[in-house]
Amino acid sequence: MTQPILYHCPDARSLRCLWAVEEVGMDVTLHNLPFPPRAFAPEYRAVNPLMTVPAWVENGLTLTESGAIVERIVQNTPLDVAPHEADYWLYRNWMHRSDATLTFPLAVMIRYTQVEVPERRLPQAAADYKAFFAGRAKSIEAALADGREWLVAGRFTAADIAIGYAAFLAETLNAHDVLGDATLAWLERCKARPAFARARLRQKA
Repeated sequence: MTQPILYHCPDARSLRCLWAVEEVGMDVTLHNLPFPPRAFAPEYRAVNPLMTVPAWVENGLTLTESGAIVERIVQNTPLDVAPHEADYWLYRNWMHRSDATLTFPLAVMIRYTQVEVPERRLPQAAADYKAFFAGRAKSIEAALADGREWLVAGRFTAADIAIGYAAFLAETLNAHDVLGDATLAWLERCKARPAFARARLRQKA
């Protein structure tokens, strides 16, 4: 078996995968790419025709969805939630919510505030999708409102990685002012984890 390869852009949604790798201590080969790869790394198309990050290559299999890659990384570790556990389906729901509901509006914000050339930037679209994110992020606050430390299963899991990245991305966009107090405190706990710090340091190499 060959060592997995992770294709990554610093602080992009592939950070979920690198963070998970550091949490479980998995050996991977990391390829840092410039963002966005479709503009600055044309050779990457041979790995992932979608030209998005992440891409995970392992024993002939290529995965391109950050949630699926995180689930592969944490499988059979304490960061996974097993089917026999009471919070299993809540865990799976959070894993799917992380991209489809929470990261998507932030990606639109990035496009229309940073990626597009100045004459194509749309401040109103960015504001609308920030509001979209704010409404969806209330689900995080509701889950933490009873004083729980982590989202599910009474421990830190991949759900905290997946959703934590979305909250972190909002912070990098100065959109975290829409997050509730419990969510902000939880985000600080996520960022305080040594594996998160190692992942962010490693991506600078």
